[in-house]
Amino acid sequence: MDIPYRYTENIKINQHTKDADTRRIDGFRVAVIMLPHAPRKPHWERLAYADVLKTRFQRRKRKDKHACQLLTDLPNTMATRVILQTVEPDSSHFELLSSARKIAAELRVQDPAAVLLHIVGFEQPTAARIAESLSAAILASVCPMPSYKSDADKPAALKRIDVYGLAQPVDLAQVQAESIGNHLTRWLSALPANELTPTHYREFVSQLAADEGWKMDFLNTRALARRKAGAFLAVAQASPVDDAGIVHLRYRPAGRGGKRLALVGKGICFDTGGVNVKPARYMNGMHEDMQGSAVALGTLLALTRLGLEHPIDCWLALAQNHIGSKAYKPNDVVTASNGTTIEVIHTDAEGRMVLADTLALACKEKPQLLIDYATLTGACIYSLSSRYSGVFSNRDALHAVLTTAGRDSGERVWPFPLDKDFDDDLKSTLADTKQCTLEGEADHILAARFLNRFVDGNIDWIHVDLAASHRKGGLGHIPTDTTGFGVRYTLNLLLQQGVLEQSWN
Repeated sequence: MDIPYRYTENIKINQHTKDADTRRIDGFRVAVIMLPHAPRKPHWERLAYADVLKTRFQRRKRKDKHACQLLTDLPNTMATRVILQTVEPDSSHFELLSSARKIAAELRVQDPAAVLLHIVGFEQPTAARIAESLSAAILASVCPMPSYKSDADKPAALKRIDVYGLAQPVDLAQVQAESIGNHLTRWLSALPANELTPTHYREFVSQLAADEGWKMDFLNTRALARRKAGAFLAVAQASPVDDAGIVHLRYRPAGRGGKRLALVGKGICFDTGGVNVKPARYMNGMHEDMQGSAVALGTLLALTRLGLEHPIDCWLALAQNHIGSKAYKPNDVVTASNGTTIEVIHTDAEGRMVLADTLALACKEKPQLLIDYATLTGACIYSLSSRYSGVFSNRDALHAVLTTAGRDSGERVWPFPLDKDFDDDLKSTLADTKQCTLEGEADHILAARFLNRFVDGNIDWIHVDLAASHRKGGLGHIPTDTTGFGVRYTLNLLLQQGVLEQSWN
């Protein structure tokens, strides 16, 4: 499987601590100029072709007092296309990313080989956020996505981004690593289910592991049976091909110890709903039910690129939820690898089943922090829409930093409660716990409470319910319906918020 996840590595970002004068802007076919919402005379004076741009922008404002963008061509030999955008200095990161996505879409139409970004009139911290947002959006916009059309789009021509007007250079290494991880996540998630079977997925990950220097193990159904992973195996047992299993990847930075991180992802390559079969409306798009695993994998790739000084174990629960005579059924009782007995209530709640055993196995490696990702519940989407994702933790002290990471990264999240009394709804007369309820009330919370049974209480745990994994028209800086939500968020959580460096128990 050939996935161009390294595509943006070929795009060079140059930074200049000076303004773009006439000579420089004349060499570009497209230029982006970022100004404060109410640009003043000193701001205009720093621009090449200032009189032309100021006159045209003011004319635009007279027609629409709310206008914040001017699209115009300069009177030079190149007829440089200028996208002049004004923004409020106190705009949130999500607002900056959303604005940058629209700018990047216009750039993609122009399809230049090089683009000039000129940022004028902002204090350095704000200018840095704008440069980061624009770079992230432009890189995301040019990433190719799977296409099976006879007349597929040509690859983007972009090879260079030149940033002008900064007081000092901005570290964009994290943006570039995030772009690679997010692109891998989106590409995998967009692949049709007949292309991304558990077998093909595992084969790709095996090659990726070899390329990136990770150690890989694969626990197939026989190995999982030896570990008594009955929850996972119940979901996999109807598959006509015995290719389900758990991938375990190990990243070990050379000569370094540090606290251990575990990433766990739900990888249901297609979800029919099982015996409780989904109607057509809800089965459509279920090839993306593996997006949690793709986020875990994309995050591992990005952290590897950044050389994280902590060991990482990444666990991908790969399976399909099929219909057939061997399929697991409501009221079946199965035993998970940690000895917990589970009464099956609804076979479309398969994600929490495969995650149960995967989380239990991940905990045996004794990580300090465990993060799992899953497109788990419709209830989370009903609660938050597809603009936010839900987060849960066994550490209340983490709630504030989880929310801060969402605001700071522009991938917004909202924490939900994990109180013990929710377990009352999961009481079973046959087994230790029910898998879910049929009422559906607060199912995202009940799912998290169910998963909590399989997490060692000594381990800091974060569960991400990916309500924002798919949004029509894109989200933030991402232009595609498949958003790859979670990679950018996790990098901020680890690198800016330092969540792995602290004790939360």
